[in-house]
Amino acid sequence: MKIHIRNGRVIDPMSQRDEITDVFVAAGRIVAIGQMPADFHANRTIDATGLVVCPGLVDLSVRLREPGFEYRATLESEMMAAAAGGVTSLACPPDTDPPLDEPGLVEMLKFRARNLPGPRVYPIGAMTQKLEGQMLTEMAELTEAGCRAFTQADAPMTDTLVLLRAMEYAATFGFSLWLRPQDATLARGGVAHDGAVATRLGLQGIPALAETVALAIILQLARETGARIHIARLSTREGIAMVRAAKAQGIAVTCDVACTHVHLSENDLIGFDSHLHLVPPLRGLRDRDAIREALRDGSIDALCSDHTPVDEDVKLMPFGESTPGASGVELLLPLTLKWARDMGVPLLQAIDLISWKPAQILGVPGGNLAVGSCADLCLFDESAEWVVTPKTLSSQGGNTPFLGRPMQGRVRYTVIDGHIDFESAG
Repeated sequence: MKIHIRNGRVIDPMSQRDEITDVFVAAGRIVAIGQMPADFHANRTIDATGLVVCPGLVDLSVRLREPGFEYRATLESEMMAAAAGGVTSLACPPDTDPPLDEPGLVEMLKFRARNLPGPRVYPIGAMTQKLEGQMLTEMAELTEAGCRAFTQADAPMTDTLVLLRAMEYAATFGFSLWLRPQDATLARGGVAHDGAVATRLGLQGIPALAETVALAIILQLARETGARIHIARLSTREGIAMVRAAKAQGIAVTCDVACTHVHLSENDLIGFDSHLHLVPPLRGLRDRDAIREALRDGSIDALCSDHTPVDEDVKLMPFGESTPGASGVELLLPLTLKWARDMGVPLLQAIDLISWKPAQILGVPGGNLAVGSCADLCLFDESAEWVVTPKTLSSQGGNTPFLGRPMQGRVRYTVIDGHIDFESAG
């Protein structure tokens, strides 16, 4: 299919391009930007006047809920939601049922995803068998099956020796480990940030120390082994400072934060809304502000949705008994744009955090608009206003803290591999 995208504001963080121009797509590739190639005859022309044309978004954490949790969401529904959010590539954590700890499970997931419209799916393999934290998986075989990195997701890692062996193995073969720092003992039973709000509400807290103690161990082992580490979902200002220092020391570490934590804090828990029960928990205002600033100065490498659809029944339970998690893949773009507006950050820098940089962390093609690269594009209306409701979301999980809130920025087209996989009706 040949597509002519006409008169859009083309933004490409990799090349620092930001200009009104045309983009030409053929055979799944970007064949030209600006001047129409000779003998190019478009099958489809998109008038992008007033729209931003940027690389397709790359989301580092999207739970597709298959296998095992189809009652919460299906592969079809969440891939459709991702496309509606402008996401063209996504990383899928291994905390399915059963976990992605065997090549056959990874191959099955990739086969199912390939046969559905929607983004490119890159599984992240389980670091230990059944995510139990005891025996390492066959990382080499899982890599051959399609895994891009290895993680425990939110499962606790209590044996430091096993973590050391995982890093030694990963360093030997060039694998990347994605680790969410949380000391399981310090966090045991906690459902909210250990602060004044949790005390007032009678909720058991998770101290910032749970993150920093685990992070100190991870960074020290990374220094000793030389393993490539990605810190997933940082949530504290102390943790950010530690990662910033580790980078300055030459440790091979990157990090991300969830888009919810850029805008919300423990103060939002006052109403006991279980949609705000998240992992990691929403921290204090100083932590939230540290996240916002670290995104601006480059200390945090990427934003992700940490998309976790759950069924509504478990969100109707009391806060402490509810299942944590929020749907967010369709909100990644507008929440990123809101942060950029609030902080006075150029659009080019904001798009970088959800396209080019995460593509580099994941180690996959995409995230750029170079001529010859795969035609994964997101076209969005930066000024379009809408309200978050279950009806305005494609995800089967309507569990988001932003229900009823106005958003600015709406995806109009998502092009994946040269095909229009999503087109807004409005």
